[in-house]
Parts: sequence; C-alpha cells; structure tokens
Amino acid sequence: MPEVICLGELLIDFCSTSKDVAVGDAPAFTKAPGGAPANVAVAVQRLGATAGFVGAVGNDPFGEFLTGVLEGEGVDTAGLVRLDEVKTPLAFVAVRSDGTGDFFFYHDAGLAPLREEHVDESYIASASALHFGSISRIEPAARAATDKAKRIAGRHGLLVSYDPNYRPRLWDDADEARRRIREGFEGTTVAKVSQEEWEFILGTDDFRRGAAGLLEEGVELVVRSEGGGGASFATARAHGHVEALKVQPVEFTGAGDAFMGAVLVELLALRKKGTAPADLNKQQLTRIVSLANAAGALTTTRRGAIPALPRRAEVEAFLAAGGTG
Repeated sequence: MPEVICLGELLIDFCSTSKDVAVGDAPAFTKAPGGAPANVAVAVQRLGATAGFVGAVGNDPFGEFLTGVLEGEGVDTAGLVRLDEVKTPLAFVAVRSDGTGDFFFYHDAGLAPLREEHVDESYIASASALHFGSISRIEPAARAATDKAKRIAGRHGLLVSYDPNYRPRLWDDADEARRRIREGFEGTTVAKVSQEEWEFILGTDDFRRGAAGLLEEGVELVVRSEGGGGASFATARAHGHVEALKVQPVEFTGAGDAFMGAVLVELLALRKKGTAPADLNKQQLTRIVSLANAAGALTTTRRGAIPALPRRAEVEAFLAAGGTG
C-alpha cells in the first residue's frame, strides 16, 4: 500500500505555446497532465517513497489519459474513480516571461469532482501520510470528502500535509475563499504556503507572525516557499531560512509541488525513526528544506509539471554540485 495518499484535483493543463499572452490570445496550446495533489504524488514517487491518489475524473479520453499517466509513474490509482456524469476538468494556462501563469478553467462539477463515498477508510488508514490542497475545499461535496479523509487520517495517526493553492477565478468570493482555506489548517501536521498567498491567507506578510498563528492552531511545521527568495520554516522549537539555489528558470509550474513532495519524503523517513515534525531541530529542518529547494529549483528548469519533476538522484547530484545549474 502507498505511504503517501494525495487527495484532490487531477486535470488536463492546456499550456500556451507562446509567452506573454493572455489565455484568450494564445495561438495554440499543448496538452499536459496537471493538478497540484497529483503532481505531489508523482514527486513523492520519483523522490523515493510510494504514493497513491484519491480523486475523480470523467469517464472520457482525458480521464483515461490521466489515469495512465499516474499509473505509468507508479502512483497507486485504487482511489481514483472515473465518473460517467462529469467531464474531466481542463485548465488553460498562459505563462508570462517571469514564469508566472494566467489561468482559465473549464469544468462542470468543480476541478475536484470528489464525493464522500469515494473516500475509503481502509485505503486512507493504510498510509503514513495524507496530503491535500485547497481546490478540493471549493465545492461542498469535495470539501466534505476532504474533511472525511482528514478525520480518518487523524483517527489513524497519519501525518497530514496541506498546501493551499488560491486561484481567485475558482471562488465566487474572496472572503469565503479565505475562510474555507483557513479551515483546512485544522488537524494539519505540516503546512506549506507560498509567499504570494501568505498575506491573503494569514493576514500578515511577516513570516514569524503568520507561522506563530498556525503553530498555535496545532500545525507542527510551517514552511513558506519564497521562489527566488528561498524558503522559511518554523516549528515551536526552531525556525530558519534557506536561500534559493541559482538556476535559469523557464517555467514555475510544479515547482511548489516538487518542493512539497521532497518535504514529505524526508519527514516520513524521519518519522519511521521515531522523530515527529515538531521534534526536529534546526539542522534537520535546514537539510529537509534545502533538499526541497533543490527539487523545486530543478523543476523550474524544465517545461510542464509532471514531466519536469526530478528524481532523487538528480536532486542529490544537483546539491553535490553546489546547487547551480
């Protein structure tokens, strides 16, 4: 059975073939598998642990394609359902010259058309960690499914990982989005929030202040990914910052998911030795975040999300070479 179960959206990314154009002005698109939790599942597999995916796609050619991609990467798809009544979600992405993206989404039941009955307790309970994002907190049915999985994880002592991913176009109201995203931290062991979303979600741009609030709510490890600025981390006993590595980025899609996958793999390895995230010292946390930085940096040097995710040997070789490329 998989060590890490990733729950949430699995979709098709149609990526613009031209830079610095809006989605509506893009002349052509290329197809790629996408969805942050699915990216994390593949990252976990490539970095040395085992992963499974819980989610739903349409019973259509795109759903078949996505199922094949995950299975081809070794991700367990026992928790992935194919639904006749929905179409596989699509995301159209246009990348700007700075690597950030303009997004437009097509779906008929949310990007994560998941329901409570799709979440199997025995499957979740067999894992060591559950990872999810905030896209599955938008629609009520998917939110209920996510909360069910979290309750199961809590009962069975899993490490619970949360990486909120705020897409304004997917929410009707910013205040509602903030409230639902904040609810996701309840019962979470590890939280990663990007610098771009930090102030919106936590109400402050100060890392120490925002992290302290999450730690008070029961989160054991808080990490802020800061792109070219590196990453900051905090637990109740240690905090620090790791500088970014020097690369020539071509696209940032999937970098945060590679980062998250690396953090999960390292935390699970230490957990097997009896060390919980809350008990890690600064040196251990610095090593984990350095590895995650390297995984994320390598991902930015390639196009696509899943195709760009690095393998363990690549990350270690990159760090051994001084982390430049």
